[in-house]
Amino acid sequence: MTTMMRVRLKADGRIVEILPGGAERDLTGAVTQGAANDPGAAAYARGVRAQTRLTQAEFASRIGVPLETVRNWEQGKRSPRGPARALLKLIEKAPQVAFAVLSPAKTGT
Repeated sequence: MTTMMRVRLKADGRIVEILPGGAERDLTGAVTQGAANDPGAAAYARGVRAQTRLTQAEFASRIGVPLETVRNWEQGKRSPRGPARALLKLIEKAPQVAFAVLSPAKTGT
């Protein structure tokens, strides 16, 4: 009898095997419990938000992501990738510009 291996392509480009219980095994051999954790990314995300002096909820609202996303970044459960990382870099370097662009357009009469 043959069994099928369940695999998943992760957002960071890794291919992982899904193990019983939901754990993941990187096909290069490392066993993880979720996304690849990058402590530097967690500190970076926390630092960018702290620089804005916004709460996690306020920051999430301003950048248009769920509060849980910001929490996961800051706790190291997930790492911001691609567009999210670029947005954090923009907020770090020019927060007024980033938030002005992200704010909803106000229409007047």
